[in-house]
Amino acid sequence: MGTDGARGAAVAAITAAVTESGLEAECPREGSFLVTLPGRAKLKTLVWLETGPHSLTLTSFFCRQPDENHADFYLWLMRKNSDMYGMAFAADEAGDVYLRGRIPLEGVTPDEVDRLLGCVLTYSDENFNGALERGFASAIRREWKWRAERGHDMRNLRAFAHLAEPADDL
Repeated sequence: MGTDGARGAAVAAITAAVTESGLEAECPREGSFLVTLPGRAKLKTLVWLETGPHSLTLTSFFCRQPDENHADFYLWLMRKNSDMYGMAFAADEAGDVYLRGRIPLEGVTPDEVDRLLGCVLTYSDENFNGALERGFASAIRREWKWRAERGHDMRNLRAFAHLAEPADDL
């Protein structure tokens, strides 16, 4: 199969997988898809799927560069990479973190696209709070305190209650 044939087959496989899964997707340009995955810890994960001449590239923003504890933050993510399928955590020049994967066009089937999108969702959702705890604990504590003092909703911070400083009982 030629490059155009392999690329066309990959685009068809992606379209089939996204349609079958009922996921929200946009096609901003030929051969590129922006798929929205609903999550729990990370409420929404966007994934770029781009078919090139020889491979499919997946890119998903995970979180911005950490405010603190940089070495532990990045080391923790790199250790996660050894157990991941089809992708890995990677940082850009600014230190922002992405999930990135690449497979040959010949390996792009609806089942493989579904598997890779499931992996993005799993890795993003299961590691999001742990990453925030390591790289943004001070900001979470400040936000907790600010909301508590003003009586604001704490629902989306509940996962981080253990980071909040104990209230004075005096």
